Formats: sequence, structure tokens, C-alpha cells
Amino acid sequence: MPEEGSRYDQLFYPYLFEGEKVDRAAVIEQVRHSTLEKCHDVVALRHQMHAVSGERIVAAGAAMARAFRAGATLFAFGNGGSATDAQDMVTELVNPPFAHWRPLPAVALTNDIAVVTAVGNDVGFPTIFTRQIIALGQPGDIAVGISTSGNSPNILQALEQAKKQGLLTVGMSGYDGGKVARLPAVDICITAPCDHIPRIQEAQATAYHAILEMIQALLDQPDS
Repeated sequence: MPEEGSRYDQLFYPYLFEGEKVDRAAVIEQVRHSTLEKCHDVVALRHQMHAVSGERIVAAGAAMARAFRAGATLFAFGNGGSATDAQDMVTELVNPPFAHWRPLPAVALTNDIAVVTAVGNDVGFPTIFTRQIIALGQPGDIAVGISTSGNSPNILQALEQAKKQGLLTVGMSGYDGGKVARLPAVDICITAPCDHIPRIQEAQATAYHAILEMIQALLDQPDS
């Protein structure tokens, strides 16, 4: 890299190339302040989410534990960052991060790229999860659809199909809940009341990790 830095560096980090004109202490203080502001936002949203959806988080954990005790498989799905959240949730069910947790059957419907691209190309993108639910879902299984907007057509359609097939349906959304929160086919909707996507996804991750802990705690309590 040239001594003066690349055009990218100069555009995004101009203070690094302004020599003695830059007050490094001021830059560090700005970064510190920005970091603390983000932390405050994260904490505030989690408190708000607990107030709005705390009872639903508990209900989801209890309902999923009952379903797993009866032999259910969980199917999780989402788009973009929500796809990685679906994969993370499934990973921690199949390969638990703690030795005392029990592995549980789960599938991320984002994982099979051959199926996703075949259905998307041959039938249409809104059906990429629905077709998999039709093929794999059994009565008593669990469908978890994750969407930051709550309005993704392929999430809504898959949840509707899952309900038709007798699955427990759980939606996770942001903003005001979107269409997912008002969809009759959704048994439980957990909403992160925020309009900033990174904060929504962080709050959703907190919610489903809490649900995973509940599931493991309730697996051996048949009356829960």
C-alpha cells in the first residue's frame, strides 16, 4: 500500500492521513463514546423486548420443549442475516455448546443451496422454504421463521404452510411486528420493537438463545 494509503482508506479513515492536524485523543474519545452509545441502545432494546415479548419468549420455550419431548424436529429459516440466525439456532440444537445440553433434531432450510436455487428458479423465490416444509414437515414439528421486517413473503408463506401441516409455528420479527405478528397461522410471534436492523438482529439472537436455554431446562419436566 502506498504511504499515503489507498483511496478506500482515505475515504473512510481520513483522520489517519491528516498528520499532526488530528487530535488522536479526540478520535479515541469519539470511538469510546460511539461504543458506549451502542451498548446503551443494545441494553435498552433488550429491556423493551422483555416488556413487549417476555411472556411470548417463555411460551415459545415451553411449547418447543413439549414438542421436542414428543419427538419433534425444528425447521428454521430466514433471509440474509436472518438466515445465519436460523443456522446458528439449528447448530446449537444439533451440536450444543454445553456438555450437559441434549442434542435435538433441527434443520436450517437455508442450508441446501441446490434445493433453494432449484425451487427459486423453477417455482419462485417466495416458495423456497414452503416446498421444504411440504416435503419434510410432520404434524407436531416446529417451524421458526425469522424476519427483521416481519413482511418477507417467503417467511409468511412457509409459516402458513407449516400451520396447515400441523406444525408449531413461531415467528421472530422487528419494527412493529409486521405481517408475521398479525398472521393467524403464527402461534407465537416475538418482536424486537426497533427500526434499526443490526439492533433487531442482536435482540432476536438474545431471544432465541433464551429459548434454547429454556428448552434444555424443561426437557425433563413433562408437566411444563
